[in-house]
Amino acid sequence: MKKLSAALLLLSTTAIAQPYDNALTEEAIKKRLAPVGTVYLAGAAPVEVVPSGPRSGEQVYQASCFACHGTGALGAPKTTDEWATRLTKGRDMLIDHAINGFNAMPPRGTCMDCSDDEIAAAVDFMTAK
Repeated sequence: MKKLSAALLLLSTTAIAQPYDNALTEEAIKKRLAPVGTVYLAGAAPVEVVPSGPRSGEQVYQASCFACHGTGALGAPKTTDEWATRLTKGRDMLIDHAINGFNAMPPRGTCMDCSDDEIAAAVDFMTAK
């Protein structure tokens, strides 16, 4: 009985006395989540993403909209007939959906650096073709 008690005591001590895992400390987590690097131009100023300027509706369509609206992926309208039912809601509603997202369409159609005017131009381009 003494051997069994000693074995149980040893086993319970081993189970409780686990080594401390410092991988879960707040400092270790912050270090793992920190950016890998930064980009600087000559002069040591961080590079800032700036819109390249006003793009035409066709340019925005080709760069960001075509993947879904050119193929009809996830039910995205691509033909004049498919757009006709959506146009009954009005151009402003279509632009609002394009900017804020709607159903399977993500906000801005994944063009995060597009201005509202560029999004509107892309909607006009798609509904006119």
